[in-house]
Amino acid sequence: MTEWNTENSSCPDPVDAAADHPVFHPVLFADVLSSPLLPEPTVVTGDVTAARDVTNVAVMVLPDIGPWLRPGQLLITSTTVLSRLVGPASDFVAMLDRRGAAALAVRLDDASPLPEGLAAAAASLAFPVVTITADHSADSPFADGLPEMAARQIDAVFRADHTRRVLLDIVMGGDGHAALADGVARELDGAVLITTPDGRQICGAGDESALHRLAASAAIDSTGRFRTDSTEGGLGLHRLGGDHLAVSAIWANGIDHGRLVLFSPARSLTSEDLYLVEQAATVCALVVDRELAVSAVEEKHRANFVRDLLLGRGGKPEHVIAHAKTFGWDLDRPVVVVAVEPDLVGDDTASAPARLPVVERQARAFTGAVTSRDPGAAVTVLATEIVVLMGQGSDTMTVVHEFVAQVRGAGGGGRQPFSVGVSRASASVADLPALYAQARTAVQVGRRISGTWAVTHFDDLGVYRLLSLVEDTDELESFARETLRELAEDTAEAQDMRRTLEVLLATNINIAEAARQLHFHYNTLRYRVAKLEKLLGSFTAHPELRLDLSLALKIIAMRGINS
Repeated sequence: MTEWNTENSSCPDPVDAAADHPVFHPVLFADVLSSPLLPEPTVVTGDVTAARDVTNVAVMVLPDIGPWLRPGQLLITSTTVLSRLVGPASDFVAMLDRRGAAALAVRLDDASPLPEGLAAAAASLAFPVVTITADHSADSPFADGLPEMAARQIDAVFRADHTRRVLLDIVMGGDGHAALADGVARELDGAVLITTPDGRQICGAGDESALHRLAASAAIDSTGRFRTDSTEGGLGLHRLGGDHLAVSAIWANGIDHGRLVLFSPARSLTSEDLYLVEQAATVCALVVDRELAVSAVEEKHRANFVRDLLLGRGGKPEHVIAHAKTFGWDLDRPVVVVAVEPDLVGDDTASAPARLPVVERQARAFTGAVTSRDPGAAVTVLATEIVVLMGQGSDTMTVVHEFVAQVRGAGGGGRQPFSVGVSRASASVADLPALYAQARTAVQVGRRISGTWAVTHFDDLGVYRLLSLVEDTDELESFARETLRELAEDTAEAQDMRRTLEVLLATNINIAEAARQLHFHYNTLRYRVAKLEKLLGSFTAHPELRLDLSLALKIIAMRGINS
C-alpha cells in the first residue's frame, strides 16, 4: 500500500504493509544476489552495485502483477509468465522502474529467451535484470511468504473470473454504472464509488454508513470530489487511519475515463482486493464504451442544432422552441449564453494517462453542474468551446459562479483552467447569435484582463466592450505605444511606472490617495508624477490626455502587449 498525498488536507497515515507484503530492512541488491535465494544468477543488464536497495521480494505468477508491486522490490518470475504480457515488454520494465522496483529476476524455462525488447529497455533505464536457472530457494530467509503469495495470486484469478461473470451479466442486461456499482459492492464486500478521471462522483453503492464515512474522509475534497491528485492519479492501495481504499482506473479504448474506488472501514484491503477492483474496472469500461457510442450520436445532433441557432439559421422561433424541447431544453423564456473555453496552459503531458480532449471532459462536468441547477438548460460542445444556454434570473451570475466552482473543485486532479463569458438575457431565440457574440467577447477580453479562470459578464467589460469592437488591432496597439511612449516597453521599470499612472488616473490625480494605495511616500509620488509628465506630457492639467492615457493602458491590458 502507498501513502495518500492530498492538497490542503490532513494526509492519512502511511501504511504498514507487513500484513499484506513481507518487508525487511534495506539490503544491498549485491548481497541478495550472493545469497542462496537465486540459483546461478546471471546479470543481463544494470549495475548491481548501483541498484536500489531491496526491501521486499515478490513472485510473479500472473501477468497482471501491478497490485503486488512495491518500491524496493526484487520481483521473481519466469519467461513463461513474461510471454503472457499483454503489452510490450519495454512497457513492463518501464512500469517496474517507475514504481521503484529494485530488480527483476527471470527463470529461463526450457532455455526460452527473454521477451523481445526487455533487455534493451532495462539497459536504457539502467534497471537490473538477472536470469536464473531454476526456482528460487525456499530455504532462503528472503523467500519468506513467497509460496503463500503465489497461491493468493492464483486464487485472485479465480475470484476475478467469478466477479467478471457476475458483472458481465449486469452489463448484458442493459444496466449502467449504478447497477455495476451495486454488483461490485456486493462481490467485493465494501462501499464503491465510480468517478470521472478528476474525481467527480458518478454513482456510489454499498453500506450507507460506509459511504458517509468515506465522504467525510481525507479522500474526498471539500467539493465532494474523490481526490485523484496524488501519485499516478490516486491509483493503488491507501489507508485512511483505520480505513482502507483500493483504487483502479477505468480504461476504454486506451483512454482514462474514470476511477473505481472500493472503500472498507471494516477490514484491511490487500493486493488481491486491488487486483479484483482492477478486473471489475475492465467491465465498467464496457459500459463507458456503450454510453460513449450512444452519446456521440446524440451530441452530434444537439451540437448541430445549437450551432445553427448561434449562426441565426435555426428557423422560426416557434419551431426552434419545439425542437429544443425534444432535447429536454427550455428556450421559451429569457436565456443567457455562457461560453466556456479551456485556457491554453498545456493540457496533458506526454507522461500523463491518455484522456478525452479537455473540452469534452469539462463539458461532462458542466452538464452535471448546470442541469442540477437548471434542468432546462442546454450544454453542448462546439469545436474547442462549451456553450451553455440557461435561464436568466435575478441571481444569474451567482448561479454561474456556483457551477464554475463545482467544476473547478478544490484543485488538483488534473483539472485544466478555463475562462467563462456570460451574455445579456434574450428577449427571443432570434437574439441568440448576438448574445453568443457577447459571451465570446466576454471570454476573450476577460481572460486578457484577469488571466486564467476568469468569469466575466459582458456588461462588466465597460470600455473594453468598445475596444473589442475595433477590428484593426494593429491600430489599437499603435495608439497605445504612441500614447505611452517609453512606458509601453517590456521592462520592469516601464511596468512599474504604468502601475503608478494607472492608480493616479483612477484617483483623479489625487496624489495623497494614490500614494496611500501604492504605499509610497507623498514626496516620492510627486517625484514620479514629474517624471511621468516629462515622458507623457502634462496630463495632470489636460483631461483629454488623461483619457488617451487611460485608453492606452486598457488596450495594453486587453491585448496583452508586453505581458
